[in-house]
Amino acid sequence: MARQLAKMLGYVYIDSGAMYRAITLYFIRNNVDLTSAEDVDDALKNIQLSFTNNPETGQSDIHLNGENVESQVRALEVAEKVSLVAAIPEVRTFAVSEQRRLGSHKGIVMDGRDIGTTVFPEAELKFFVTADPDVRARRRLLELSQSGTIVELEEVKKNLIDRDALDSTRATSPLKKAEDAIEIDTTSLTREEQLQKILDSYKQTVETIH
Repeated sequence: MARQLAKMLGYVYIDSGAMYRAITLYFIRNNVDLTSAEDVDDALKNIQLSFTNNPETGQSDIHLNGENVESQVRALEVAEKVSLVAAIPEVRTFAVSEQRRLGSHKGIVMDGRDIGTTVFPEAELKFFVTADPDVRARRRLLELSQSGTIVELEEVKKNLIDRDALDSTRATSPLKKAEDAIEIDTTSLTREEQLQKILDSYKQTVETIH
């Protein structure tokens, strides 16, 4: 939805979740000890993140140290560990700094679990998107299957619920709705209906600003 919105508005799309996933992928590949602040700091010094446009998909792909890892960061192995990595304060400080740098020129659509509360608390328009866990799991399973990953529905659902619990209770930048965010429950909405709701809010916001 965020990707579609950015494309329609001619904005830059930044997937903050992909940034945490890329960091997690680096940690997995290099056996970084998450309990060692020294190991984590040393690893972060060796990480460079960027997004480049993929002409085949028309979307922005995440690059880790120059390597396109868009498909690798979606693997379940990364999904199972990303909340643990994202809860490390040094990792969040690093990622938030990168997100603010990428978004400093405005004209962006950014999605993530702390964008409206921590990264860009002064954003002109914020959405808090929710859905029933079963529906989210089925959507995620479809996404994984389209990328060639075979996994059981219950495993995907458990991963989503566990991540929500970890992200909502972490000490640094927990997952929560910003007070001025518009909440959208997408459980019974099609993609087209979701996008239309956001576009309507965008148009109202632009008219208010101008």
